[in-house]
Amino acid sequence: MPLQHFDQYPLSDELKQALEALHFHTPTPVQHETLSVAFSKQDLIVKSQTGSGKTAAYGLPICEMVDWAENKPQALILVPTRELAMQVKQDLTSLGRFKRIKAAAIYGKAPFQAQKIELAQKNHIVCGTPGRILDHLEKGTLSLDNLSFFVLDEADEMLNMGFIDQVSSIIQHLPPKRMSMLFSATMSDEMKDLSEQFLQSPKVIEIAREETTKQQITHTLIETEEEGKFSLLQRTIVIENPDSCIIFCNTQERVNELTMKLDEWDVPCDKIHGGMRQEDRFAVMDEFKNGEFRYLIATDIAARGIDVSDMTHVIHYDLPYEKERYIHRTGRTGRAGKSGKTIAFMTRHGQPLIEELKEEAGIHFQIQPYPTKEEAEQHVASFEEKIETPIQKENKQAGIEKDIMKLYFNGGKKKKLRAVDFVGTIAKIDGVAFDDIGIITIQETKTYVDILNGKGPLVLKAMRHTTIKGKQLKVHEARA
Repeated sequence: MPLQHFDQYPLSDELKQALEALHFHTPTPVQHETLSVAFSKQDLIVKSQTGSGKTAAYGLPICEMVDWAENKPQALILVPTRELAMQVKQDLTSLGRFKRIKAAAIYGKAPFQAQKIELAQKNHIVCGTPGRILDHLEKGTLSLDNLSFFVLDEADEMLNMGFIDQVSSIIQHLPPKRMSMLFSATMSDEMKDLSEQFLQSPKVIEIAREETTKQQITHTLIETEEEGKFSLLQRTIVIENPDSCIIFCNTQERVNELTMKLDEWDVPCDKIHGGMRQEDRFAVMDEFKNGEFRYLIATDIAARGIDVSDMTHVIHYDLPYEKERYIHRTGRTGRAGKSGKTIAFMTRHGQPLIEELKEEAGIHFQIQPYPTKEEAEQHVASFEEKIETPIQKENKQAGIEKDIMKLYFNGGKKKKLRAVDFVGTIAKIDGVAFDDIGIITIQETKTYVDILNGKGPLVLKAMRHTTIKGKQLKVHEARA
């Protein structure tokens, strides 16, 4: 395929500015195919692997086509997990930063009342998990009256997790006039049945596997007995010496056990599984993304849409039970055109899955012998050197946030303050234009305002002596 550029699509200068700040220069195959047709608002079915850039594929046209002045949500994006809801919100906020696009993440096990308050504010896009989205729809705290775009992301995972009834109920709340998009790594008969419920004459886009995982990911297989797995893991990570690695297990107990063993071995690691508190899971993922440790031990929950840059290795300590799980796990590496390696520890119980992956998914496995103790010893020095070396990870948000200052004001809805009051006051400051004012989030007793283009210090200084709607508010740079 000839080299494409984002300039060839009908994107505003604000979106192009965000793409440049995020260092997105050329679209991935799924982005090119989707952007080439999405602006016609035709319904879409897109089959593409995880890690192929799907969020920007649907996020860019949505950010371009939403009406900024409309207060009610215009786009609903359903995802299978809370982690993915947070990730999609962050990605779309970054893409829409200079258009002041406001997105909310709505998911279970978070306070309902706080979400109710957030949904009562201006939100262009809502990203959420089916159960909690349905709760808000049934309680009348989420309005879809002005919805123009509906996205079902990681649709195959939605079905695997048993969300089909909730998704079907949500579809009943959607207005008939809308654009709908379904994104999935795999396409089953059940998926096709679901798509017929809410898609009208959809265009089908299928990104060939050779354009994604086959080119970028090396699949390796090592045969072992169950009791030999931990020794195999030790030797494998010493020899491979990954920059960043997820080690997948099938149970929470196995994750806990393996994390403890690696910690005792002085390997910088942490864990994530569904039995952990939500805030702890988010904290671990943030630390892993920021490069604070190299090895994450996880159940499949971490495979569902978590975007960690520069993941060099995925190790299947336990092979999953289904080929779709393998595909989603593997999608954590080799993302956005980068190469990666996945290593499967195969006991005799895993042979049927491997055969299925070969025959039905077309995956070619390189057979690797069980490494010897002598082989591992040859790599110990370089392994220990890397373990002690801080990880330098590119922060893709840094480019877009370097000229942005978030200001805190100690007044909000209780003081009858609206976004227009902040915009009108700040835009009158000498040297500040309307385009220098970003997302405004008004809460009950406080307000956050993003100031763009390096104008934050100027606005901060001026607002310490300027009233808003006759009220003198305390103002300071918001804490991270």
